[in-house]
Amino acid sequence: MAERTLQQVAALCWRRRKGTVEVLLVTSRETRRWVIPKGWPMEGLADYNAARREAFEEAGVEGHMRREPLGTFFYEKRGKKEVLPVTVTVYALEVETKRKAWPEMKERERSWFSTHDAVLRVAEPGLKNILRDFKG
Repeated sequence: MAERTLQQVAALCWRRRKGTVEVLLVTSRETRRWVIPKGWPMEGLADYNAARREAFEEAGVEGHMRREPLGTFFYEKRGKKEVLPVTVTVYALEVETKRKAWPEMKERERSWFSTHDAVLRVAEPGLKNILRDFKG
């Protein structure tokens, strides 16, 4: 039996400050690693809108979401009993509003980084490539 690959969607939340592109990373709930907001596709929502919702729930940000994906990356989601392969489709969200309160604010940290510093903080090689290539 072939192992199935799960699909997730993610938002690369970004802004331009003093001519430099910055990206917003959040910590994962369990391992506290730096990641971008991501989650499962949602029935009745286009994937880019599901990514937009994840950005609000995990990072408390809203803004202009591009409908075309930036790219995909792969990671292994570690469960209690198994490791599942996941392909993540990434959409760019230009942050216009950063909320003081949001659904997962007590579960995660959020912080802005230059794309260079973000590359150093995330673990997934494919996400590092997307961040390296991102120009805003």
